Amino acid sequence: MEKILITGITGQDGLFLTKNILKTNPDSEIYGISRNTNNLEYKKSLEKLDIEKIDNIEIFNVNLMDKINVKKFINSTKPTKIFNLAGPSSVSESLIYPKDTFSKITTIFNNLTEVLIEENVSIPFFQASSSEMFGSSNTEVLNENSVFRPQSPYAKAKLQNHKNVINLSKHLNIKSGIMFNHESEFRKTEYLFMKVINAAKNISEKKLKKLTIGSLTYERDWSFAGDVSRAMLDIINFGKENSYIIGTGKSHTIEYLISLVFDFYSLNWRKYIEVDSSLLREGDPEKIYCDPSRLKNELNWKPLYSFEELVERCILNSVRI
Repeated sequence: MEKILITGITGQDGLFLTKNILKTNPDSEIYGISRNTNNLEYKKSLEKLDIEKIDNIEIFNVNLMDKINVKKFINSTKPTKIFNLAGPSSVSESLIYPKDTFSKITTIFNNLTEVLIEENVSIPFFQASSSEMFGSSNTEVLNENSVFRPQSPYAKAKLQNHKNVINLSKHLNIKSGIMFNHESEFRKTEYLFMKVINAAKNISEKKLKKLTIGSLTYERDWSFAGDVSRAMLDIINFGKENSYIIGTGKSHTIEYLISLVFDFYSLNWRKYIEVDSSLLREGDPEKIYCDPSRLKNELNWKPLYSFEELVERCILNSVRI
């Protein structure tokens, strides 16, 4: 029987990963680690994804910054696979709390991998890496061999872990997924997708007059979180390389995102959007998108949702974790 450990399980990636694991192997036991131990709230989110078999899912509050606690937990649960999705996820907050962000991201990874090495446990391990590691690559189509130019403490911490994945692959069955922007109805309100959707809804209900954003012209490679979680499973189960780009290979402007959302609510977005470039983070690339050929060719993966379908899904199924 599979015993799968997912750190950061209550976030959008953990939710869709749980769904896809149980879809392919309903008898799997899933051990989740999260700062949010409100199991009822998490299970309601799973129910919204039509996951009925939740008896094999347990959520634990384990201090991943404490190596002794990590060791006790791994020895007691004996997972057969680990997905490390834990740690701070906000780039903006990492600029405010640089040392804390860097320490949490790298220490959690180090504690997990060091325990596996010390206990001589060689199980498949997936590490969530980020396109933020590439930094200001405005014209280059990014792949696994592109140059990293991290601009934030978050990106620098992710890059340190990513490099360690490559080094540790000599000793562990470990792989990294370099994830580009991905969204879902479970995304938190401070992120752009949900910020735009909530603003359009509130404007349509006369609860808000304007939305101010940093740019209309910036482009991002946005994919569906459910598609990304499928890629995680493909990588950990069948991947031969130690790192894979996860993205659609297509970029879309913020203006196009806004137009789709406001059109849904029959609003002329030009009447309600203000642009203030001071909101932009220093060093943010104007355009960033990827070449996921390795993932597509080797593992036969492809996104099931187009950008337009993703936007519609987020509008229609908008919920809060």
